[in-house]
Amino acid sequence: MFIPQEVPEVATQVAQTSHAPLPTVIPDIPRVYYQTSSEVGHRTLWVVCVLMGLSSLAFYAMAMRVPVQKRLFHIITALVTTFAFLSYYAMATGDGITTHPYVTGRSKHGAVTEIVERDIYWARYVDWSLTTPLLLLDLCLLAGLNGASILVTVVSDVIMILTGLFAAFSSHKAQGWGWYAFACIAYLNIVYQVGYKGRYAVSTKDNKTRTFFGAISLFTLLLWTAYPIVWGIADGARRVNVDGEIIAYAVLDVLAKGVFGFWLLLVHDGMARTSPSIDGFWSHGLSHEGALRARLEKDAHMMMIKHVTYLPTRLYAME
Repeated sequence: MFIPQEVPEVATQVAQTSHAPLPTVIPDIPRVYYQTSSEVGHRTLWVVCVLMGLSSLAFYAMAMRVPVQKRLFHIITALVTTFAFLSYYAMATGDGITTHPYVTGRSKHGAVTEIVERDIYWARYVDWSLTTPLLLLDLCLLAGLNGASILVTVVSDVIMILTGLFAAFSSHKAQGWGWYAFACIAYLNIVYQVGYKGRYAVSTKDNKTRTFFGAISLFTLLLWTAYPIVWGIADGARRVNVDGEIIAYAVLDVLAKGVFGFWLLLVHDGMARTSPSIDGFWSHGLSHEGALRARLEKDAHMMMIKHVTYLPTRLYAME
């Protein structure tokens, strides 16, 4: 083997193993925390579920005691607690819950170091999207609001609930508070429609109805004002744990739905002589007599069209 005569000294030295640590880059693994309900929150959900179920049965029983012409408020109010019962059953059994992550800590280089997974009870928003329009419909019909105002009120309520849902699942904090602001604006319109226009519409009714609407509408609007406050503290700023959020919403729901329903129906039944009755399709359906009358009117209309068509032709022939 040929070996060069002039070989550098460094090249002839035997390599030695170094014990120094190799430079490595270990990524920061964020710590994950979970905010879920405890046994207290779980029991609260079941208690409210039972209360809503019993209230629904009571409202349906109260509806059976009055003529069908006067059951409108009973049916609407019973549907409110029925939807609430189903919602709380879904949340109590764990079917109406999901988790939503949000960042709570970052390093000086901007890397995520802490993540919190908080329970979001999406079934609650489904409940509100169905029950709150019905509650507003009770108030609007009691006040005697016109159809245009009722439509604006209900649509504003749906916007309020949907924007609150978007805020709960927002990926950025600023974005979530933006959705929250939209929900508050929609709620202010509800207050205007019910508080101002409702009072103006009910002013033409008897004194007992005016007094009752003023009391129950004020009760409802004050309770509804507490909902965005709870949302801002719990879901928005996350200053309250999940159990506190469950208990706060549970108390509000029982008052705004159960207590509201009993108050409305008991006073409404006491004003049975002055409360309006609904006949027609609501009371009798599409009866055979109604269908026959509609058919006779249609036949008469067709005969009139034929007569009008035949008359110019006859006049032309006479000429």
